Amino acid sequence: MKSSSKINGTIHVLGRAVNQHGNVLDVLVQSPRHAVAAIKFVRPLLTARRYVPRVLVTDKLGSYQVAHRALRPSVQHRRSRI
Repeated sequence: MKSSSKINGTIHVLGRAVNQHGNVLDVLVQSPRHAVAAIKFVRPLLTARRYVPRVLVTDKLGSYQVAHRALRPSVQHRRSRI
């Protein structure tokens, strides 16, 4: 889930990764909202776990589709307006 706010006049995005139990897995503050930033956010989440997730749920930002295809195309991707 992402939310945005201004820090020193620049828009930054707060990204939070939450598992199915509601536990926060990771938090990242970044300024861009493009594919490289999405891969930077998603890669540690997918590679640090001892298991491969069954489903990846993201908001409707298009750059998450690019990150999904680049990192784990075998995982089901759902886009939700959280």
